[in-house]
Parts: sequence; structure tokens; C-alpha cells
Amino acid sequence: MKNSEIRELTTKEIEERIDTEKTMLTRLKLNHAVSPLDNPLKIKQTRKNIARLMTELRKRELKENSNS
Repeated sequence: MKNSEIRELTTKEIEERIDTEKTMLTRLKLNHAVSPLDNPLKIKQTRKNIARLMTELRKRELKENSNS
């Protein structure tokens, strides 16, 4: 997911996306512990997606506070 795509999402959608990505990350880690994944870089990509989403959420929060 690109940053430009993330900026187009609403705050509610970003929060939902973070929840789904965290669930997916947990599943990937568990599956990787049981048997190696075909593409272990998927774990790294998922972590980065979560970080991108949380960064955008924080930017919006700070922007909202500065406008108040």
C-alpha cells in the first residue's frame, strides 16, 4: 500500500485497516513459526504497512490538535 493510497482513506478506514493488518501479522508470525512461509518478506511488508497507517493517523491527530 502506497502513502498516496493511505492519504485518500478516511480516519475510520485507516483504523479498520490497522486492525486487519495487525491480525494478519499475527497469523503470518504464527504460521511462520509452525512451518516456514514461502515468502517471509511478507511479514516485513505487513509491519511496514502498519507503520505507514499509524503514521498517517498520527499526522491527522496532530493536525487536528494544532487547528484547535
